[in-house]
Amino acid sequence: MRKAFLVFSITIISLTAILCYVNWKFSFLLLIFIPLILMGLYDMYQSKHTIRRNFPLLGRMRYLLESLGPEIRQYFIETDTDGKPFNRLQRSLVYERSKKAIDSQPFGTQLNVYDEGYEWINHSIRAVSFSQINENPRVTIGSSQCEKPYEASLFNISAMSYGALSKNAILALNSGAKQGGFYHNTGEGGLSPYHLQNGGDVVWNIGTGYFSCRTDDGKFSYDEYAKRASLDNVKMIEIKFSQGAKPGHGGILPKEKVTNEIAAIRLVAKGNDIVSPPTHSAFTTPLELMDFVKLLRKGSDGKPVGIKICIGNKSEFLSICKAMVETNTYLDFVTVDGGEGGTGAAPPEYSDHMGMPLREALAFVYDALNGFGIKDQIKIIASGKVISGFDIIRNLSIGADLCNSARGMMFALGCIQALECHANTCPTGVATQDEKLMKGLVPEEKSVRVARFQKETVKSAMDLIASAGLHHPDDVSRDVVSMRVTRNKTETFAQLFPELEAGCLVNETSVPKDFLYFWKKASVEKF
Repeated sequence: MRKAFLVFSITIISLTAILCYVNWKFSFLLLIFIPLILMGLYDMYQSKHTIRRNFPLLGRMRYLLESLGPEIRQYFIETDTDGKPFNRLQRSLVYERSKKAIDSQPFGTQLNVYDEGYEWINHSIRAVSFSQINENPRVTIGSSQCEKPYEASLFNISAMSYGALSKNAILALNSGAKQGGFYHNTGEGGLSPYHLQNGGDVVWNIGTGYFSCRTDDGKFSYDEYAKRASLDNVKMIEIKFSQGAKPGHGGILPKEKVTNEIAAIRLVAKGNDIVSPPTHSAFTTPLELMDFVKLLRKGSDGKPVGIKICIGNKSEFLSICKAMVETNTYLDFVTVDGGEGGTGAAPPEYSDHMGMPLREALAFVYDALNGFGIKDQIKIIASGKVISGFDIIRNLSIGADLCNSARGMMFALGCIQALECHANTCPTGVATQDEKLMKGLVPEEKSVRVARFQKETVKSAMDLIASAGLHHPDDVSRDVVSMRVTRNKTETFAQLFPELEAGCLVNETSVPKDFLYFWKKASVEKF
């Protein structure tokens, strides 16, 4: 589009000059076209607005509509394809915080507080002064078997691969993580130079394709793994079982987005869609998983090792818990991805109808770990439409220790939800390998917005914690958040999700009735 604008500009100026030469009365056209062309040239070379940079002059139409007021924004800029305001409100929140705009709204709540599912925080008469809390608390991740525990932020960048995202997007995200002191999950697409270049903390996500640590036939390569896992930037290792958007399917990178560089980073051949296998080949049973965990911990020189999972069959996660207890080998963390999580490419049936939603999954995972008496060893990371400070508190209330966000960080990069992630035509340069579109995203500019969004969101969460009369994220329990169950009935999460007694899942005689079927089905010998 930039080249097209230059060609258009030269053509218009040339034609106008010819007309002026024929008859001086056409000179007024210069007063119209020259300012427009100058505006377009300015758009091309400014670095703050990707849409204007990629689409000179035409891109201003988006910002013009935004300036006309909330009614225009609602119907032309920020309304989802299904007409619902949910993501519209999310995007507005992220844009305001990332751009350091006014973080407030007039006329109270924009939600119907009497709708079923409405949630709120139970504040305290004895609220804590904001000056008495740590606005940037850290969460120690690392079991008693971990030699190099990691001090994580409360809010971090969720798994998004290089390939699905552009190199400029990865650079911006990692630089933002460096500036703000939080981690950047690589996604299953491998460990690229762009994850390492700016020095931000990295969580290396290893999926079923074993990208960046695989043999020619797609098996796990310990040697390739060890030489990357020991890098200083790599702080934790995450074994990906499944993601919320397409659990049980495996990652998809359309061949249109597979460049020579991406193929080399992933250690695969170019020319085809890159589709990860649905299951792991490095292990096939829970007991073998424990051996794999020990192998990864050894190859990373003792760094935290965990899993990422979207809960499906409950017995399978209970099998992992049983294997941890039997072998006395602990994961350091479990990333719980809700079925509502997003992705760049997935079959619609998987996105809409596969995988347990985050709220129920968090409660189950926490209760399972606590029931087996091993929660004190393992941190829980929540992932799935986490955007606001309230989203963080809600997840902490159910059982999470910290949160990851993908879409929030993408909004901070400038994503406008054009829904072209899979087509390699993302107009904001976020989810494309098209060099022309990618140039519009300037990492130095967008990294600041990523860091600012993360900082302001954590601050918001801590302010909410203080208003609830608490001092630390660890103090958030299931009675902190309430939900409207029906129009005339509300319950706290403690009532909706009663906690299991610690250690009750160790022996069959003490297993609660609701867990007994899945507990009996769970076996360390198979998933």
